[in-house]
Amino acid sequence: MDLNRANVFVKVVEEGGFTAAARALELPKSSVSRSVALFEKELGVLLLRRSTRKVELTEAGRLFYDAASRSLAGLEDARATVSDLQGSLRGTVRITAPPDAAVWILGPLVARFVEQNPCVHVDLLLTGRVVDLVAEGVDFGFRASQLSDTSLVARRLMPRPSGLFASPRYLAQRPAPSRVAELASHACVIFRGDHGRAQWLLTGPAGDETVEVRGQITCDDFSFVHQATVCGLGIGLMPRFLAAPAVARGELTPVLPSYEGFRGSWHLVYPSARYLPRRAVAFRDLVLAELGAPASEPAISDA
Repeated sequence: MDLNRANVFVKVVEEGGFTAAARALELPKSSVSRSVALFEKELGVLLLRRSTRKVELTEAGRLFYDAASRSLAGLEDARATVSDLQGSLRGTVRITAPPDAAVWILGPLVARFVEQNPCVHVDLLLTGRVVDLVAEGVDFGFRASQLSDTSLVARRLMPRPSGLFASPRYLAQRPAPSRVAELASHACVIFRGDHGRAQWLLTGPAGDETVEVRGQITCDDFSFVHQATVCGLGIGLMPRFLAAPAVARGELTPVLPSYEGFRGSWHLVYPSARYLPRRAVAFRDLVLAELGAPASEPAISDA
């Protein structure tokens, strides 16, 4: 099988057409079209249905693409690993993270990493689903949920304490609560609530206190909790680091500041059986240097 033609076919699928693939490969469009046609002839199947407006995968094309794209990515990793043994860092680092973590935690780290390593490409998969790192060819994942996959190495990152915040607009309409129990009578922006209700566990001077809160807004993304709270839709419980810039700008005000909510610990996870090229080691070391847990909270292996 001609791997060059296979690579051209994969690029046509990834780029969404012959013109875009030709641009990405820096080849004439006619060369790309001819390469795919010859590859289909070599395989004896039709991979793409062509029309004047679009190109679609056939069933055979979809099956071949699903398998070939992973294999070709593996070959690229192998090539990059060999070239990685000498000279500057090159190749791709693939990372997955929830969208809110990417915006507030990962963004500055990635910016610093690519500044330090201009020949390394960072490919981000931002999703709320749990990605299978091995099956999808991803180097690192940022996870906040409980870890159960024993094939992964998990490095604990610094805990992220949360607190209560509200906008000056909301507090102008409703005086800030002075006790945890008073939150029950306030509008709250709820993260992963049940039909507009949630039970918040807060830790303060007197220990743990629980209160059932209600609100019109329920969501599963802390970035949205942040924005809804800034817009005056209620009191939000969110990571303090996320609220800090808005507090500095006067857009949010701490509520019951002596109380703290959940202390979520993020983890950096990666396949334990995979060889880490130097570019991946460099990214891991940067993350642990900037966000790693203190010595009193040791890292975990095979979480």
